[in-house]
Parts: sequence; structure tokens; C-alpha cells
Amino acid sequence: MNHGRPEALDQHSEHAPHPGHVDHTGHVGPAADSDHTGHAGHTGHVDHAGHHPGEVGWAMAARATLHCLTGCAIGEILGMVIGTALGWGNMATMVLAIVLAFFFGYTLTLRSIRRAGVDFRTALRVALAADTLSIAVMELIDNGVIALWPGAMDATLADALFWGALVLSLGIAFVVTTPVNKWMIGRGKGHAVVHRYHH
Repeated sequence: MNHGRPEALDQHSEHAPHPGHVDHTGHVGPAADSDHTGHAGHTGHVDHAGHHPGEVGWAMAARATLHCLTGCAIGEILGMVIGTALGWGNMATMVLAIVLAFFFGYTLTLRSIRRAGVDFRTALRVALAADTLSIAVMELIDNGVIALWPGAMDATLADALFWGALVLSLGIAFVVTTPVNKWMIGRGKGHAVVHRYHH
């Protein structure tokens, strides 16, 4: 019988390589902390997924579209008034109305970004990126409806047909453009760029 310490150490050393104990040892110490830190960082990415740009509500898209629609309506009405007052033809008046629609659409966005303290050049680039496609779609639908509406192109500001066609065309443009804005915002484009400067 040998109860000496060396034999006890030998028996323990034979037991030490047991895979179960090695695995548990691997979880203890700084290396394990690093692994857990990595997992913690990954959790942060998972939480961040809740803010994925693809999750966009219709209300946000509708507000962005209404913002563009306001500028478009101001520009178009003003263009019609100026064209009529100067006695211009339908095509020249429509071109002026479209140009002013873009101008006022960009201006409204530019003003809101400038309020956030952004310099003019940056704000202008953001406004162009945010509104160009939205206004283009809106103007295409709006003017397309007016052009196809019998007699609408020849109606004057005093005619009910002019205002009825304008209101209906803007309404259709709003309905068509809202899904476009939703798609753009969901991909971090359009008015999603504008929202970054308001938070």
C-alpha cells in the first residue's frame, strides 16, 4: 500500500485529460470572457435589427408623400396662374408648372433640413436625393391625368373643371407615389435620409 503524494498526483494527472474537464476549463478565464464579449456584441446587432430600414409604416410614407405633394401643388398652381396671366400656351404653362413643382418641393425639404443646422450644400444634396424620384413620379401621374382628361388642358382658373381635374390628379398622384416612398424609405433612401437629420 502506497499512500504517498506522488502516486496521488499521478492518478489525478491521468484523470485530468478527461474531455469533460477540458471543455469546462475552456470556459473559465480571460478567453471565455472574450467569447462572451463576442456574443454580447452579436446580441447588440440582433437588437439593432429591430431598427432595420425595411420596417417602414405606411404612415411615415404617407407623411413623406404629403410633404412632396404640398410643394408640387404650390408649384403647379403658381405655374398655371403665371402661364395664364402671360397668355402662354398649354405646353409652356405645363413646363413652367413642373419646374416650379420641383422647385417648391425641394425648397420645403431644404428648409426643414437647414433648421437642423445643416450647411446649405449638404442640405441641397439631401433634398435632391430625397425628393427627386418622388416628385418625378408625382408630376408624371398628375400631369398625365390632366393631359388625358378631356378639356382639362384648356380650362382656365375660373373653371370648375380646372380645379376638379387638379384636385383629382393630385389625389391619384398621392396614392401612386406613397408606395414608391415606402419602398425608398425601406431601403434607407428618399425621406429616410431627411429623417437622419432630425434625430
